[in-house]
Amino acid sequence: MPTKRRPNQLRPVKITRNYPSAAPGSVLIQMGQTRVICTASISQTPPNWLPKDPETGAFTAGWVTAEYNMMPGSTPDRIRRGPNSRATEIQRLIGRSLRAAVDLEKMPGVAITCDCDVLVADGGTRTAAITGAFVALSDAISHARSLGLITKNPILGPIAAISVGIIDGQPCLDLDYPLDSRADVDMNVVMNHRGHFVEVQGTGEQTTFTRKQLDTLLALAARGIRQLIKTQRTALR
Repeated sequence: MPTKRRPNQLRPVKITRNYPSAAPGSVLIQMGQTRVICTASISQTPPNWLPKDPETGAFTAGWVTAEYNMMPGSTPDRIRRGPNSRATEIQRLIGRSLRAAVDLEKMPGVAITCDCDVLVADGGTRTAAITGAFVALSDAISHARSLGLITKNPILGPIAAISVGIIDGQPCLDLDYPLDSRADVDMNVVMNHRGHFVEVQGTGEQTTFTRKQLDTLLALAARGIRQLIKTQRTALR
């Protein structure tokens, strides 16, 4: 395999909090050469379809959502600005994942948007975005609590994500672009701190895979996510 890492080894991971930004939550996450800026912004105008108290009309829940973009210079060939179906699919995944990390009823009337902007794409941008965005979300929630916008801590626990795949018959963790581009099987896994799955996206790119291979990949992803959650907790301390 053309990599210096062991198949079960993460790329070097670094989470830098308070990355220069006007947002209350701002993080730069680096996984190998992949770099994603995750910012979390607070609004007191959540979606109008959220549940409301029938007597007061006040919102009884909050909302967490996400946006995802690849910057024009994030790949060798310039990425054109503007919405596209891939970015829409990824930002929905990020939003679903982050909502699994919070109790929305403990942040009534508050909406937090996590913007994930890819500076350098070398594989695993969506999983890096989820892992980094949780830290940015945590900081934004702390800021909202300091302002009295949220009175009870809504965070249920960390959420992180990683890619796994099968390359030349070998299960591999945390696929960079050279590995991802020739993977026979490619999978993205999102889990919480309890080891529960939030989402699993897997496909046979070049071939089919067995239940035994699936179990191996999920176990490999769980190992990587445990390490990422430790990194998140260290950053948040």
